[in-house]
Amino acid sequence: MAIQPDLIDPFGRRVTYLRISVTDRCDFRCTYCMSENMTFLPRRDLLTLEELERICVTFINKGVRNLRLTGGEPLVRRNVMHLISNLGQQIENGNLDELTITTNGSQLHRFSSQLFEYGVRRVNVSLDTLDRDQFAKITRWGRLDQVLNGLECARKAGLKIKINTVAVKNQNEYEIESMMKWAHGEGFDLTLIETMPLGEIDGDRNEQYLPISTVRARLEEKYTLEDIAYNTGGPARYVEVKETGGRIGFITPMTHNFCESCNRVRLTCTGKLYMCLGKDDEADLREPLRNSEGDELLSQAIEEAISRKPKGHDFLIDRDSKHSLSRHMSVTGG
Repeated sequence: MAIQPDLIDPFGRRVTYLRISVTDRCDFRCTYCMSENMTFLPRRDLLTLEELERICVTFINKGVRNLRLTGGEPLVRRNVMHLISNLGQQIENGNLDELTITTNGSQLHRFSSQLFEYGVRRVNVSLDTLDRDQFAKITRWGRLDQVLNGLECARKAGLKIKINTVAVKNQNEYEIESMMKWAHGEGFDLTLIETMPLGEIDGDRNEQYLPISTVRARLEEKYTLEDIAYNTGGPARYVEVKETGGRIGFITPMTHNFCESCNRVRLTCTGKLYMCLGKDDEADLREPLRNSEGDELLSQAIEEAISRKPKGHDFLIDRDSKHSLSRHMSVTGG
């Protein structure tokens, strides 16, 4: 199929990055992400892996160069490696620049070698603490040793690793320095993320929210942070820490949004396309996908959706509103 014109949104931004939530299910129940007793989507509502691949290829043919598989926890979806293998062929064929994974690390001991074999070169691993008791408290169901073993397996397989840490007030805020020193000592990048008001949780987001500006100011009391132009295609703004030689990325949707250069859209496992993580506007890609043997209707639906991509989000955490959106992060993908 011939490459079609690039996807350009109403504000002149080229959409080159698609994040795909292959499942809303997860084997953790992180306190800032979801309730412990979650009701997940019926399996019959999910797109098949073949349908997900077809949508991805259509986006690639329209100029998308980066794909990221997310969840939930993407590696708990049955046969997901078949999808990853097929998408990896798009890299080999020169149609795709990068295929990456965001994972909680629980399954890396099983799949790291295959991931590398199929073309994945980078993984983002969500890890908020190195304290075993605190890890169990935050994730509810997770085991830290399993994740650390997965990280070692990923390293041995040749995967580049970035640690994603959500900064949560009164939970891990005073561990961030030790997380940085550990990550940089292991040769991992570290990205610090503000908690976002997505979905009902058991706690109060006002008690969780920790501005990254506060975290950065604390680090700068002891370390030299130099802004650098490094970019991985996502929203993080990076600094290099002179004393460790490592990089820290800051993702600040609450204190300073990153919308002006947004090149991303998000696909759910049910075929809904969200043009903005912080908006409820969605486009249904499942119907045009299933109502035609060719991809013309699907392509038209994608173009129409991009024409509605907003300038930016309006996340808000305050005493009057515990969350801005009803859907959980696990539905849309991190």
